Amino acid sequence: MTASRALLRLLSPRGGGDLSAELDGREYPGPAPVPRSLQASHEVSESIVAGIPVIRLTPRTGPNGHHLIYTHGGGYVRPLMSPQWHMIATAIRDTGATVTVPLYRLAPEGCAAEAYPALRAVHEQVAAEADAVTLAGDSAGGGLALGQAIDHRDRGTPPVRQVLLFAPWLDLELRHPGIPALQPLDTMLRVEVLRAAGRMWARNQDPADPLLSPIRADLAGLPPVHLFQGGHDILAADARDLAVRLRAAGNAGTATWADDGFHVYVAATWTPESRAAFTQVRELLAA
Repeated sequence: MTASRALLRLLSPRGGGDLSAELDGREYPGPAPVPRSLQASHEVSESIVAGIPVIRLTPRTGPNGHHLIYTHGGGYVRPLMSPQWHMIATAIRDTGATVTVPLYRLAPEGCAAEAYPALRAVHEQVAAEADAVTLAGDSAGGGLALGQAIDHRDRGTPPVRQVLLFAPWLDLELRHPGIPALQPLDTMLRVEVLRAAGRMWARNQDPADPLLSPIRADLAGLPPVHLFQGGHDILAADARDLAVRLRAAGNAGTATWADDGFHVYVAATWTPESRAAFTQVRELLAA
């Protein structure tokens, strides 16, 4: 686990520089290409839904009618990267699940107020043809996955079967009092960088809005939420609170912890901890 940390620093914003200056005037980034292994096992199609690109991976043999909608992490400012494709490939291997990946518009060019209508449209399209829908995401994308489940519940739209959260970012303002003690353990994330990214993502909205910071939401009536979290991660403080509150709300999900795991430890698919997590994920997707 320790030896893997350096390889996974690409997953989220890092460092202590000026994020605004770094992103100002950039050429808008595109996603990493779909790996050849996924292209071999899945039919890859691309479309535009409500103004955003959407990539769909359909198994070439044995699709089971279960759809996974995956929102990628990257602090809301960085695109889908190769390690996330490998996470998706590991999650769906031999399950028969189809994957839909909405490429929501990143901040500062985009924001949460623009993302949610597009994500609703993606879900509506998928739900109309799927037997079951799972929402999933890592880091910022995990926050979006839980936010979407909350949004569907509040709007009375078709519910999803379950939600899979890999080290979700649950509070844009990172106000948990336990975070300072975790910062020295976290080799990937920096509080000040994430807060700056969170302000860009919120733009003119209140960052405490439950769709932006789902740790503040009422958690009653949600589908099962399955959480996978490492302990050497500044996001672990809110994740532990989320697990406690979900249990109190009677949620049927599970919480899986890797005490010395780094941010999105499951991306290290060669480790025993990641293999165990994805075994559970595949069982959930194949059901």
